[in-house]
Amino acid sequence: MEEESKRSSQMLKGILEGCILIIIGREPVYGYEMNEKLQRYGFSTVSEGTIYPLLLKLQTKKLIMGELMPSPGGPMRKYFKLTEAGVSERDAFIEQWTRLHTSVSQLVKGDEQP
Repeated sequence: MEEESKRSSQMLKGILEGCILIIIGREPVYGYEMNEKLQRYGFSTVSEGTIYPLLLKLQTKKLIMGELMPSPGGPMRKYFKLTEAGVSERDAFIEQWTRLHTSVSQLVKGDEQP
């Protein structure tokens, strides 16, 4: 089980930034909410300790920007939204992922391309 977790973690590292960009592209989110959304999509092995450094990295790369906003009935929260560069990066990720997903699916099924 530990070996399976390591494999899953390594595969996830390569796609998590793109997944975060997709989620933020749908609506502004704050860090803890990002974790909840990833959990709902089945990313159960992703911890908050993984998400916050990635958000900082994406912000440093100017793919997302944070804005302090009041939360319903609570303290101010930093909500993240995509920049123009983030939209482009998200779109490129989706295109690359779609090609990769198709290729791996064909390989698993044994469907060679003509």
